[in-house]
Amino acid sequence: MTDLVPLRRALLSVSDKTGLVELGEALAARGVELVSTGGTARTLREAGLAVRDVADLTGYPEMMDGRVKTLHPVVHGALLGRRDDEDHMGAMATHGIRPIDLLVVNLYPFEETVAKGADHATCIENIDIGGPAMIRAAAKNHDAVGVVVDVADYAPLLEELKANDGQTSLAFRQKLALTAYGRTAAYDAAVSNWMATALDEPAPRRRTFAGTLSQTLRYGENPHQQAAFYTDGTDRPGVATAEQLQGKELSYNNINDTDAAFELVSEFLPGDGPACAIIKHANPCGVARADTLRAAYRNAYDCDRTSAFGGIVALNQPLDVETAGEITQIFTEVVIAPAVHYDARDIFAKKKNLRLLLAPGLANPAEAGLALRQVSGGMLVQDRDNGHRHESDLKVVTKRAPDAQEMADMLFAWRVAKHVKSNAIVYARGGATVGIGAGQMSRVDSCRIAARKSADMAEALGLAEAPTKGSAVASDAFFPFPDGLLTAAEAGATAVIQPGGSMRDDEVIAAADEAGLAMIFTGMRHFRH
Repeated sequence: MTDLVPLRRALLSVSDKTGLVELGEALAARGVELVSTGGTARTLREAGLAVRDVADLTGYPEMMDGRVKTLHPVVHGALLGRRDDEDHMGAMATHGIRPIDLLVVNLYPFEETVAKGADHATCIENIDIGGPAMIRAAAKNHDAVGVVVDVADYAPLLEELKANDGQTSLAFRQKLALTAYGRTAAYDAAVSNWMATALDEPAPRRRTFAGTLSQTLRYGENPHQQAAFYTDGTDRPGVATAEQLQGKELSYNNINDTDAAFELVSEFLPGDGPACAIIKHANPCGVARADTLRAAYRNAYDCDRTSAFGGIVALNQPLDVETAGEITQIFTEVVIAPAVHYDARDIFAKKKNLRLLLAPGLANPAEAGLALRQVSGGMLVQDRDNGHRHESDLKVVTKRAPDAQEMADMLFAWRVAKHVKSNAIVYARGGATVGIGAGQMSRVDSCRIAARKSADMAEALGLAEAPTKGSAVASDAFFPFPDGLLTAAEAGATAVIQPGGSMRDDEVIAAADEAGLAMIFTGMRHFRH
């Protein structure tokens, strides 16, 4: 392989013109011949640079609305010809093909076009053909050709040329080739996934997902694991699209937990009133709604103060001074909110390690999307759990119907249970969780753990009785036997919301009636594994 290759000739063809003129000027100053197409050539000429049209090389004009312009042996031979192969060089000489040492291409904005909701025909026209073909050709021949596909690589390219007196090194070209193949793979994945959606094909034969590096992480879940954070290009509000205003760099676990917290608090729209969710190890340890954000935080915190220490706090409304003052009373890893008052920033600034994130709005809990999980030898792909139940969807199955307060608490607990690892049990009273049992192998154990935590908090707060007294309880899946339901009743729950659907539903309903409980079936479960 050749190490240093002089840069004499470059082909530039870009949709994103950011930094183009500056790059063209720097290359021209080094005596590099510029070859270009269409709008790229026009932009360079308007800046006073000498540019040769690709059409001059091929002998053919751009045609078919620009669909055909670079798909020609003169272009691809110039990119693919091996400089160390006599036959290749002979063929190039015979056909008048001069080598191209650098390709600068960024593709038609297909992903952006889809994101804007463009019609089918417009999306099709924004599928680039010539660009990916040239990128793959140049990347294959990286022994002699450099290929730049990201504006972010313009500056490193110029630094490379400066360091090597107008030449590129093999190591640099190899890195560019790696980036180039990643770009074409991501581009094709975007097209393929768009077509699957457009054709309403839930399980295409081949499925590819791509991401763009956002952050190299110090380590993964544990220090011996390497990790990185990639974004998928969607604009869904959350940790991936948030702006970090202060604090240490987010860790792998911070990102995972912050995502869980923000997705949960987004269940409560601003019109629902101020809401707060506190997450620890991807499970909620307290969630509440109240008249003020400060009260919502306090009520969430009082559900499980022990677990809230070192947790993640998500808010559905702008972080104000009063709430900031409460949050900073204990050690908190991350706070994420859709907006932050300037006075609240001043309070947080005193806690330099506390990470404060500004999210661009709330995530829409009803929005469609895909959820992915890797398993050994494959990947599970499913729709995001955007299922909801309204009061009109519910079925009262007991002799006693819930009163208005019980109904409100049941619906609140049901929203929270959707975000708790199964087997999930959530006790709620007065718009706040008062006991949460998560991730147990037995639903009865989840009921007991949640009740015990509530009793512990009652003792810590000096309450006369556990807050589960008079609460409503939500179960993410049906009670297979009456024992879990009776455990909740013993803890003081007076109303139960669950999917129903067990072979022993009649037994469970009879037990609820005997205990004087009101019970509702939703007909929808929320397993979260």
